[in-house]
Amino acid sequence: MTRVGIGYDVHQFAEDRKLILGGVEIPHSHGLQGHSDADVLSHAIADAVLGALGLPDIGHYFPPDDKSIEGISSLEILAKCRELAAEQGASLTNIDSTLIAEAPRVLPHRDAMRENIGRALGLDPSLIGIKATTNERMGFVGREEGIAAMAVAAVGMAQPQ
Repeated sequence: MTRVGIGYDVHQFAEDRKLILGGVEIPHSHGLQGHSDADVLSHAIADAVLGALGLPDIGHYFPPDDKSIEGISSLEILAKCRELAAEQGASLTNIDSTLIAEAPRVLPHRDAMRENIGRALGLDPSLIGIKATTNERMGFVGREEGIAAMAVAAVGMAQPQ
């Protein structure tokens, strides 16, 4: 049986932070604000995987008030999603995602992001889609106040009895 899940995340820009997307440090004047490394792409993918598994969102497993995980790499969050899938006997089939940002340009870093995400999830990078678009200068993304990401994950699972 194939199940799908969707994920969405958004983070506002913050000074004095690195911009991490898909586990890759992207040169930019600002990073993203968040409890972890604020990797908006990985967070959307994690929520999509968790949704496909029928599990709670990443805030359940990585609460924002847990000081012990402050600054955690979002690739570790994806690795936890992989573990949770394995516990259910599920296998990830593919991921498709979209980053929504006016800047910076992220597609030059796409292959490295796919490699990182694939390694964390145990998925061949060719099965990970990463696209980028702008918000046509509308809304908070258009005003360059932050970045949003959407993702869909498909998993193969045994049919419930």
